[in-house]
Amino acid sequence: MNADSPAWEISSAVRVISPVQPRKLAKVPFVELADGRLQGVVSSGSDIARVYVSSIAATTHEFNCSTNNNRPCGGLYGGPCKHLDALVDEAIVQYGLDRVARYLRVEVGEGEYLIRKLEGRHEPAPAAMVFSRFLRHLAYLEVPESTMPVPEMHWFR
Repeated sequence: MNADSPAWEISSAVRVISPVQPRKLAKVPFVELADGRLQGVVSSGSDIARVYVSSIAATTHEFNCSTNNNRPCGGLYGGPCKHLDALVDEAIVQYGLDRVARYLRVEVGEGEYLIRKLEGRHEPAPAAMVFSRFLRHLAYLEVPESTMPVPEMHWFR
């Protein structure tokens, strides 16, 4: 170990932050704070085979919700839909209210709902990248337990 480098830079593993609370994955199977957005995949309430990719930009609070093949959500009538509502709720369960509010650059007082503090508007955004990360995430759940290295993660060395 080099005295100038922190231990995490030398290690081949990155510290995983545990969820604030355990999450139920049926409604929102994937949520992340990435690429300057709160984004994730939300299950449809009416069709078990349909999912929505929902996102909120950190600075502008522009939001989008569409199916994984970019069909817009029918619930975006001038404000966030129920999928965005579920995304925010699950992000708070996963990361905690303070971290999500800080990431989105919103001040939330006691008893206030974060989603009501967002003043953005609907702005279409491509869903493919988020959906692709979700599918990759699912693929790693199917990898059998092993102590052997996973070949596609060789770049972590």
